[in-house]
Amino acid sequence: MDSINPKISLKSTFLGLSSFQMLAMFRRGLFYTYLSIYMRDFLLLSVTETTLYATLPMLMSVIFQNFVWGPLSDRFQKRRTFIILGEILAGMGTIIVWFVHSIFSNLLIAGYVIIVGLMCIEAFWSMSNISWSALISDIYPSKERSKIMGQLTSVGGFGRIIGISIGGILYNNGFGFRDGPLFFVASLVMFMSSIPMIFTPEGGIKNIGKIEIENNENTSQNFNLKTVFIVFIIALTFINFGRNSIATIYSQYLILDTGFAVDSILLSYIANTRSVAVLTIGFLAGTLSKKFGHARALILGVSLSILALIITGLTDNLILIFVGSFFMGTSEVIIFAASYVIASNLIPSKSRAKLFGVYNTTFFLSWGLAGTFISGPLIDFLLNSGFEEVISYQAAFIVGALVTGIGLVILVGLEIWLKPRSAKK
Repeated sequence: MDSINPKISLKSTFLGLSSFQMLAMFRRGLFYTYLSIYMRDFLLLSVTETTLYATLPMLMSVIFQNFVWGPLSDRFQKRRTFIILGEILAGMGTIIVWFVHSIFSNLLIAGYVIIVGLMCIEAFWSMSNISWSALISDIYPSKERSKIMGQLTSVGGFGRIIGISIGGILYNNGFGFRDGPLFFVASLVMFMSSIPMIFTPEGGIKNIGKIEIENNENTSQNFNLKTVFIVFIIALTFINFGRNSIATIYSQYLILDTGFAVDSILLSYIANTRSVAVLTIGFLAGTLSKKFGHARALILGVSLSILALIITGLTDNLILIFVGSFFMGTSEVIIFAASYVIASNLIPSKSRAKLFGVYNTTFFLSWGLAGTFISGPLIDFLLNSGFEEVISYQAAFIVGALVTGIGLVILVGLEIWLKPRSAKK
């Protein structure tokens, strides 16, 4: 029974999922694109300290996904309920974080209040993240997942474009973080994003059928997929840590007075170039993955990511920055769609939420931890050693490309090792 439950309305289900994804990416684009600048330029935190707003909250997210919400989601098989609850709690927490941070006149303390506050938010928000990952695999069969993930990512790209654009206008006109506008809008969108989930099924393996579960379990006996999954996760860790090591310092690099010196409006255009790539390529990601195979599509996506990092780190031409941003978006959607399908095929249905927590770890930790341990310390070290700001930041992009390259080598090695075994099976 490798098909969607006939009791589930496809139109209302996709409407709910796509609306949720669009609002989620709208919020992230609006909030996180400018938060790093606010913490670096207004709250005067060091480069390494600014990465902590992603690192520490993501650590909390990973811990709670793997040890709390993942096991609970598998036990109760309540995906939609966890998503709605997570969004509502995160929205409430965002308002509280703004209020508490605004009380302190000491800017350093205010910065750390945001960091600690986001840690608390992520502890509850992670129940939404892990349940979302499991819900897609609950509803859609393996052959449909790459197409669906590509389409959802495209819709998310559209939401991100709007979020970045509105955030840039607000931030450029003095309606940023300190007085609350960006906090309030982000919180409101979290509340709104829970509404579309009403149109989606609850999820859980009970909605799939026993035959599909049995097929999944039998398939998991091939090749010793546990070992394959572990190696795959190691490759993804290097890939995501490398390409996302520049996530928190990207905006800081582009606004440097000694570099490109872009304002928040131009920064929104550059960031939206990435979103346009996600929007356009997302609808092709499923076709690409089906035609060339999920592994080859993933290898292509990783290669484009390395190219984007090299271009961004070596150029002094603003046009090439736009090109690099487009390649980043293209690689992002291909990596996300292809890797999700590969992971979903390796994960047994009964352990779906728990093991998707492991898969999500490679993404969530990379958005902060890579910056804290790779790009942040590297940039601060080079700055303290007397290197120019631009050179210090550019070095982080090149190192990010090298780390991503290690993951690519592991991934290619895994593909070569599995190919003759797949032919025999």
